[in-house]
Amino acid sequence: MERLALLAPVPEEHLQDGLNVCATRGKVAFGSGKFDLFNKIDTSGLDQDLPVLIYPSASQNPESLKYKVSWIGTYAGFVNSRMGRHPDGMKFRPPSTKKYPLDNSGHWAIFWHVKDLKTLQVNQQRFISDFGKVKGGWRKNAPPRGPELVSLPSDWLEED
Repeated sequence: MERLALLAPVPEEHLQDGLNVCATRGKVAFGSGKFDLFNKIDTSGLDQDLPVLIYPSASQNPESLKYKVSWIGTYAGFVNSRMGRHPDGMKFRPPSTKKYPLDNSGHWAIFWHVKDLKTLQVNQQRFISDFGKVKGGWRKNAPPRGPELVSLPSDWLEED
């Protein structure tokens, strides 16, 4: 049976700040406009222990922009935004998002949550091209511009 995961680009500064939010609040929230994808995940039962594979989408470090999954977590549901804001305000949002007014006001349709966020060891990191595209998903010749469902390679690391 095909094992699925959520592959998503997230700016590196939000990931760094998200570590502390996740550790203190139990989860961290990232924004998206892909309501249909997250609704599909939640209504189809895929939300149970769905791995979240994250690659940095913006960074001061050029090495981290090679489209490698270098962060991992577990999907913890989503909430609809309220006029583009998270319904719990900044409680689950990375503080770095305050620098970008649209990140917390009027831009996102939903906020998806990640628990157990952590960085992967260098030897565990994989290029996003190693993950199989799910029908109707992103194109292999361009990185996804938002979260997408992917299939995990058979040799993907087992969680602790």
